[in-house]
Amino acid sequence: MSLISALADLLKPVPPPDPAVAAALDRVIGMVDPLVRAAPRLERHLLGAVEHALGYCQGLVAALPGPIEINRRSFANDLLVHALFASPADIEDMLGRSQAVRDFLDRPECWASDCFCAMLAARRQQKRQFGMAQQGNIIRADVPQEIVYFSDQTLIEPCCDLDTTRDRLQAKALESLLQAFNAHVDNLRRERESLRADLSVEHAWQHHNVSDEEKHTRHLVELDVQLRQNGEALMPENLIEVLADFLRHPETALSLTPVSICIDRMGIVHDAGQPDEDAQTISFPELSSRDRRQHLATLVRISREEALAAVNRSRDRQKRYILI
Repeated sequence: MSLISALADLLKPVPPPDPAVAAALDRVIGMVDPLVRAAPRLERHLLGAVEHALGYCQGLVAALPGPIEINRRSFANDLLVHALFASPADIEDMLGRSQAVRDFLDRPECWASDCFCAMLAARRQQKRQFGMAQQGNIIRADVPQEIVYFSDQTLIEPCCDLDTTRDRLQAKALESLLQAFNAHVDNLRRERESLRADLSVEHAWQHHNVSDEEKHTRHLVELDVQLRQNGEALMPENLIEVLADFLRHPETALSLTPVSICIDRMGIVHDAGQPDEDAQTISFPELSSRDRRQHLATLVRISREEALAAVNRSRDRQKRYILI
């Protein structure tokens, strides 16, 4: 009876996936390299891996702090915002030059609320310098200091509805994973072309240099083996296994790392074990993506009117430059 039950379970139709997983699977198949789409039983191989990757991306976005207010008031009151921008004018510059904000303000959806949410990404930079500091009762001018500041502030997926912003960021995270995998496939292709070129050169060299035939023959065999291995790696059935394994371990290409730094309003780093009345600890996550660069990542809330004014001022400046 148990054997019959087992056979019956095997013959049962596979239940349809969750609609969100099914939509993510369609996006993966649509974005993945065409070589992978040639693999047999593609959906069956990828369903579980896509479900895991989607859950990971959802958890990643859910872990983003915020939304925090980004404006002149928060620059004065919030040390994290103060550290993110050198001056309040830099907030306006970020809004004015952001193509994502410009596109958002050109759409009717921007009028659904007086403010909008987005993900802010910024690169943390550090430098060392000598500066003034009080040591006991003495003011010294040659004290080594470490300065933290941020650059390349970028707004991603602005939207009036926070949940919609989160959904779009989840899709963006999944897209980033697929871009990382496609880059891996492109590297395999470039490696194949390089091996083919080396093989052609070696054949030509062997033809004109018969004196060292044994050495060239050995090198030809090595190149041939490497080319064969590369060709096997580019077979659709092998690529689909690599993609499924990659989606089951997305943390290798996309992850958040918590960071805490004790700084003052000048950006000078202080030892957390030695309290200073001018220093506070700021905490934020850093996002590591496929290019291995790290960016501070947090959700922010911005006034639509302030963003619109910044964009208009930026466009006015561009017009003046053109006239000049």
